[in-house]
Amino acid sequence: MDKSLVSRCYIVPGQPHILLAKDRSPQWTALYKAYERVRQEIREAKPDLILYCSTQWLSVLGYMVQGDPEPQGLHVDPNWHEFGTMDYKFSVDTKFAQACGTEIMNLGHNCKVVHYKGFPIDTGTIVAQKLLNPDGQIPTAMVSCSIYGDQAETQSIGQALARTLDQQNKQAVVVLVSNLSNRYITHDIDPREDHIASTQDDEWNRRILSLLEKGALTDVIAQTGAFASQANADMGFKGIWWLAGLLGTGNHFTGQIFDYQAVWGTGAALVGLYPERPVRYAQDLASLATEPAFSSNYISTAAPEAVGPYPHARREGNLLFLSGIGPRVKGCKDIPGVSCDAAGQVLAYDITVQTHSVFQNIKTILEECGSSLAKVIDCQVFLTNMKEDFATFNTVYREYFNAESGPTRTTVEVSSLPTPIAVELKVIARV
Repeated sequence: MDKSLVSRCYIVPGQPHILLAKDRSPQWTALYKAYERVRQEIREAKPDLILYCSTQWLSVLGYMVQGDPEPQGLHVDPNWHEFGTMDYKFSVDTKFAQACGTEIMNLGHNCKVVHYKGFPIDTGTIVAQKLLNPDGQIPTAMVSCSIYGDQAETQSIGQALARTLDQQNKQAVVVLVSNLSNRYITHDIDPREDHIASTQDDEWNRRILSLLEKGALTDVIAQTGAFASQANADMGFKGIWWLAGLLGTGNHFTGQIFDYQAVWGTGAALVGLYPERPVRYAQDLASLATEPAFSSNYISTAAPEAVGPYPHARREGNLLFLSGIGPRVKGCKDIPGVSCDAAGQVLAYDITVQTHSVFQNIKTILEECGSSLAKVIDCQVFLTNMKEDFATFNTVYREYFNAESGPTRTTVEVSSLPTPIAVELKVIARV
């Protein structure tokens, strides 16, 4: 096979606002124009088919693949019905659809190739099709998003689709229809004043976009757990796992951000990912199971800033290693439980207050990284006064961990710590 399986892929939003009500909001207009740029790129690529996966086409019992050769009809979004009706028409590559279904079932998953007139097509796929392939001249394929699929399973579905492309010697443009943050504003707003629902959502969206712009697909995958918990990422941002199965893991892509705006509070972006080397199943995808586990550093947005050039945590495969964490509070120079004189010398400290603050910081970082205190497997404790503080520290420690189910632990005394604190913890946790 001379050509790449995937010439390019795109992440696009799928709300009807962009298609049916673009003139009501400057942000929606901007997204519509970004869609036009992506549409032009797809036309220039001349793919054999467009392969869609939409987080709005949800399946419970495994997976579904659209098998109707010409699904067409009228659609009204149930949440935004006031925007009107969308007429749609697709030309489906049914041979490819049947082969996809077979490959997915060969993995042991339940899969139905649906071939029913009037079978519903989700809003997201229709919006993407209307804006990217309006005349329907490019054949399409559509695969559902399983509610219960985990990372390994979702990535294996992408691999199954890559095998099908390989077997049929087809070149695809891949389109993932997914928001970034998916927290909607739940009251009426003036569309001209649309905005991301929360500052934290916006910060996380921009963090993910900065990685995508660098083509760092593996680094994005490493952030999905934290992104899901901190910014209500669309379906846990599991669509990125699907892309990794199709494209192969790694950071060997060129990324482009066409636009990033709000749609009724959600984070909506159009992103392009372009493989820097040809993606071919035999050399890029068959060995995914034996590739080294990905690694990534985390800089917390909620925990106190590090006092040196190091991250709050580093992920290696399924393990999360935290740097030493003390009781300091983000954005505050005062240390909980510590009183100092005018020269900054410690007059007194409360080990109980400090220990609780340490655990709160650790909890924050773990959860931001997609883990939790319940997943801690090892703990190193550093005390500056073992004789006076060990017993009190243990009393507080028992509120968080116990000998029956808690992590292993090592406690040592040190002469000092980088700031005037009396306790610091370093933990390892599963993700």
